[in-house]
Amino acid sequence: MAHRKPPSRFYAIRTTAGQEINVAILVYNRVKNGNIGVKSVIVPPNAKGYIIVEAQGPNVIYSAIQDLKHVKGLVAGIFSDDDIHRVLIPKSPLIGLKEGDIVEIIAGPFKGMKAKIIRIDINKNEAVLNILESSYPLQIMVSGDYVKPVRKSSPEGLK
Repeated sequence: MAHRKPPSRFYAIRTTAGQEINVAILVYNRVKNGNIGVKSVIVPPNAKGYIIVEAQGPNVIYSAIQDLKHVKGLVAGIFSDDDIHRVLIPKSPLIGLKEGDIVEIIAGPFKGMKAKIIRIDINKNEAVLNILESSYPLQIMVSGDYVKPVRKSSPEGLK
């Protein structure tokens, strides 16, 4: 009968904020040099102060992080696959917005100006906007990260 390894799980490690990449490198080096059973080390872009490590159990994680600088400890529990997807796949700020909505531009040369959404491309995280505070029609394309919703467009017939 073949011996099967238990499935690996994802565990979160608390770190000093801003030191996530350094901790991930330290864990990687320890795993590589010490033949520790860690399968992956992830630095999530949207979770300050945490890294995610994939291993078969918490005992493996403890041996990988023991006495490392900037490690505050292992978070109790494990991450589900859904949790991993939610952390790794950034949510576009354009989700929930539609053509006709009014937004404020929060970065770039048009910062602080209000604009009306003409077209949205969620896949590219871009929006084509018509600047409202311009004396002539001015359309620009900006990253979804540069807009903040101000007002939803009114439903048809209620103008």
